Amino acid sequence: MTGFARAQVNLHDALTYTLSVKTVNHRFLDVQMRLPNGMDALENDLRKALKDSLVRGHVDLTLNVDRNAQSRAGYNRDLVSSYVAAFAAARADFGLAGEPDLNAVLRIPGALQGDNRTEDDLAALQKSVNAQIGPLLEELKIMRAREGESLAAILNETMDRLEEATAGVAELRPEVEQRYQTRLAERLQAAVGPTFDKQRLLEEVAILVERSDIAEELTRMTTHIGHFRELLEAGGEAGKKLDFLLQEMNREANTLLSKTGGTAGRGTKMTELGLAMKAEIEKAREQIQNVE
Repeated sequence: MTGFARAQVNLHDALTYTLSVKTVNHRFLDVQMRLPNGMDALENDLRKALKDSLVRGHVDLTLNVDRNAQSRAGYNRDLVSSYVAAFAAARADFGLAGEPDLNAVLRIPGALQGDNRTEDDLAALQKSVNAQIGPLLEELKIMRAREGESLAAILNETMDRLEEATAGVAELRPEVEQRYQTRLAERLQAAVGPTFDKQRLLEEVAILVERSDIAEELTRMTTHIGHFRELLEAGGEAGKKLDFLLQEMNREANTLLSKTGGTAGRGTKMTELGLAMKAEIEKAREQIQNVE
C-alpha cells in the first residue's frame, strides 16, 4: 500500500537532517535507500528496521543532511603554524628575504578545514536517525492502515457483486439443468431411433447431467467468498492468502463456464453471470496487490 512519512530533526544549530520514507505497491518487499556518503554503517540498521515493520511494497528511504547549515570554514592552526615557523627558520638559516605566501600556505593539503562532518556529529546523526526510524515507520503504517480500510471497503463491495452473481447462477441452475436433461434425452432418442432401452437411455442422461452439475462449484465459491471476508475482517498480513483465494474463485468460475457452455435459453444468462464473476475476480486480484 502507498504511504509517506517524514521527520525533520535539528540536532544543533549547525546540523539538521530530514528522514523520509515512501512506499508504493509491490508484490514483495523492495527497499531502496538514498544516504549521504559516509553513512554506510547506518544502512544495515535502517534496512533491518524496514524489514521488521513492513512485509510488502516498494520502499524509498531518503536521508538528507543540511550541509549548508553546518558548513563553517576554518584552518588547521597547527599545520599553518608549523609552515610559517619552518619558513622563518629557513629564511634565517640561509639569509633569505621574503614573507610567507598565505595563498600557498592554504593550498597545502589539510590546511583548510570544515567542521561539517566531525566524528562527534556523525555519531550523533546516526544515533538520532536510529531513534527516529521507529516512530516514522509507525506514522507510515497508520497512513497505510487508512488506505487499507478504504481498500477493504472496495474489496467487500466486489465480494457483494460476486456473491450476487453466484446467487443468480444458483437460482437458474434447476431450470437450466432440467432443460439440458430434456434436450439431451431428445437428441439421444433421435440418434438411436425407436429401438432403444429407455431405462438405459435415462441412466446415460443422468450421468451426463451429473457431470455438468455445478452445485459443487457454487458451494465452493460461496465458501471462498466467506473466507475472503473473514480474512479482510481479521486484518494483519493477509495479502498472499487473499490472492490464493481469488485464484481458487477464478478456477471455480472457469469450471462453471465450461460446464454450462452451449446451453441455450436461460443458460445464456448463466454464462453472462459466470463472465461477470470472472470480471469481478480480476478486479479484486488487481486491488489485492496493494494488500500487505
